[in-house]
Amino acid sequence: MKSDIILCGVGGQGILSIATVIGEAAMNENLYIKQAEVHGMSQRGGDVQSNLRISSDPINSDLIAKGSADVIISMEPMEALRYLPYLKKEGWIITSSTPFVNIPNYPDMEKINANLDQLPNVIRIDIEQMAKDNNIPRSANIILLGAAQKALGIEYQKLETAIRSIFGRKGEAVVEANIKALALGKEAQK
Repeated sequence: MKSDIILCGVGGQGILSIATVIGEAAMNENLYIKQAEVHGMSQRGGDVQSNLRISSDPINSDLIAKGSADVIISMEPMEALRYLPYLKKEGWIITSSTPFVNIPNYPDMEKINANLDQLPNVIRIDIEQMAKDNNIPRSANIILLGAAQKALGIEYQKLETAIRSIFGRKGEAVVEANIKALALGKEAQK
């Protein structure tokens, strides 16, 4: 098993939480994991990107080469396109369909969607609306993780166990909100 994952979005959207859950689930499967330095996390609204490499064999580098990412998980559609050069031809993009417009020259969504439509494996979900509709507004990132589960190749149950472990100290209500979010995302991937 080998999976090279790029996580991207905007500071404050929960990219680090997604990386933590995936990492915990991978360790629970006795897999090797390496994560590259996360950029931009100290600036809310700044771009955030992380390389996450998972393998059943030892991993030498924490960086993902261009053209070799299996999955791009993006909390923001423009950010998904920013890292497109790193995606394999048959790779997956799982992205929020809702833009986070934090720059004056944000590209037109029609152009962004046209670019995404040209790719073979894209899942776009309005995670923000799903989170609001299900009364879990702080769990939109975990909805996106649920939608990415199949592309990641990590058992759903392992992700659920990781969520329980990571969010357990925040109380049962937070755990259950994130478990619900994971399930909503898994349903949306179909």
